[in-house]
Amino acid sequence: MLAFTVSSEVASALSDGRPVVALESTIISHGLPRPRNHAAALEFEAMLRDRGVTPATIAVLDGVPQIGLDAEGVRRIADDDLAKASVRDLPILAARGQSGATTVAATAYLAALAGIRVFATGGLGGVHRGAAGSGRAPATFDESADLPTLAVTPITVVSAGVKSVLDIAATLERLETLSVPVVGYGTRQFPAFWLRESGHELDWSVDSAEEVARIMAARDDLGSRSALIVANPIPVEQQWDPAEHDRVLATAFAAAEQAGVHGKAVTPFLLSYIVEASGGRSLEVNLDLARNNVAVAAEIARAWSSLQPAS
Repeated sequence: MLAFTVSSEVASALSDGRPVVALESTIISHGLPRPRNHAAALEFEAMLRDRGVTPATIAVLDGVPQIGLDAEGVRRIADDDLAKASVRDLPILAARGQSGATTVAATAYLAALAGIRVFATGGLGGVHRGAAGSGRAPATFDESADLPTLAVTPITVVSAGVKSVLDIAATLERLETLSVPVVGYGTRQFPAFWLRESGHELDWSVDSAEEVARIMAARDDLGSRSALIVANPIPVEQQWDPAEHDRVLATAFAAAEQAGVHGKAVTPFLLSYIVEASGGRSLEVNLDLARNNVAVAAEIARAWSSLQPAS
């Protein structure tokens, strides 16, 4: 059984030192409705190729982690009902010969194993609201596996922050505790996925892809094994109207409370409710921010490639 396979396109680009960007499959299989998810997967890959960057969409197919998918692989992550696979699930899927769409954590882990240094996603997972408990509610310690995985995975992740349904302050505290650096791309405000600003200021910001690449090089020189998070806010003209965002979120949390939804079921419930209550507006913003992250990741991958000695 192969631990993982790398497509010939990706392997050739890595061997030649050409820029490569990893893409996750969960955003396609679980984050977008059919058939728009298939169109989005093809669009993200085309955006990278148009910029001279090789896309490496990652998924587990028939038990084998695939670093770079062919056309049939892309179709499968869009059309098949795949499990959501984090790092802990990879050996189980491999042993059973089953398929899964990789989360941020699993995608980062597999991309780093293959030698890919840049990864574009939509938003990171984080600490869930109420994780520490409050009043009569017990502590759940509900935290995405993305955070501890990024603490030990040397990859640069371009993200529009974390969704505003999460506890953003607690998420940033956990990233600090885990020694995962976060830099704002052209901003000192940590973005809140659908919104440009979360109200939480960052210690560091960068103004160019070249600066990110220099940080990556310095990180390697110092022997750091953690990820670098590039917090990339959606352009102001594409963000969700803040007043509508706040209104829909408030009704979503009230609906979850009324329905008695708790624990791991809360976030999927909220996200599904938000798409419907917003009339699809949140989904359009989701697509716009993902495109924006792919474009910035392409710039960073090209800058990183230009720093590497010719092979």
